[in-house]
Amino acid sequence: MYAVIRSGGKQYRVAPGETIHVERLDGKVGGKVTFDEVVAVRTDEKKMLSGGQSKAKVTGKIVKHVRGPKMQVLKYKRGGQYKIQRGHRQNYTAVQIGAIEVA
Repeated sequence: MYAVIRSGGKQYRVAPGETIHVERLDGKVGGKVTFDEVVAVRTDEKKMLSGGQSKAKVTGKIVKHVRGPKMQVLKYKRGGQYKIQRGHRQNYTAVQIGAIEVA
């Protein structure tokens, strides 16, 4: 069984027991998280429930808050003295998926 959830403007395919990195969520380490925006659910009977059919909920536990690798952002225009270099590190939350509940 797996589900497709939406979090932080992105979609993730999750299954019970997996750990995923989503964009920063509020909450402390060890706290519970519920994803209500479930796009689709694949059940064990090889059935795909999607859209309005699936009144599903995915619950999980916050494992840790981490930061991603540093990305270099460079703005450059040839022929002049214009060059801007910046760095960026994205904040992530590691969530361990617990259960997928289909109503």
